[in-house]
Amino acid sequence: MAKKYNIPVEAALEVIGGKWKVVILCHLIKEKRRTCELKQLMPGITQKMLTQQLRELEADGVVNRIIYNQVPPKVEYELTEYGWTLKEGLDMLCAWGERHIERTYPDKEDVLETEESLETV
Repeated sequence: MAKKYNIPVEAALEVIGGKWKVVILCHLIKEKRRTCELKQLMPGITQKMLTQQLRELEADGVVNRIIYNQVPPKVEYELTEYGWTLKEGLDMLCAWGERHIERTYPDKEDVLETEESLETV
C-alpha cells in the first residue's frame, strides 16, 4: 500500500528533512565532495550521522556515490540528475537564511562561518 501524505511538502520533507540533509545538498551543489570534506565543512555532525544521511539521500535517488578503485579507497558524492531538481528550492532557502541572519544579527560575520574559515580549523 502506498504511503499517504496530507500535503505534498510532507513528501519533500521525508527526503530532505532533518538537520543535515539540506546542508549536505547545499555543499554538493557547489561541487563533488569526499566524505572527509563534508565532515570538515560541517564540524557539528558526527561521522555516523553524516554516513547515515548520505546513505538515505542515495537511497532516495538524490545523491550519487562514486567509488574509485584505488588504494587507499576514494569515495565522492555528487547530486544526481534528480537531485539537481532541488537546486532552485535550495537556492531560495539559502537566500532566505542570509536575509534572516542579516535581520537578526547586527554583524552576520559573528554567526556565519564561511568555507574559507572552516578550512583553517
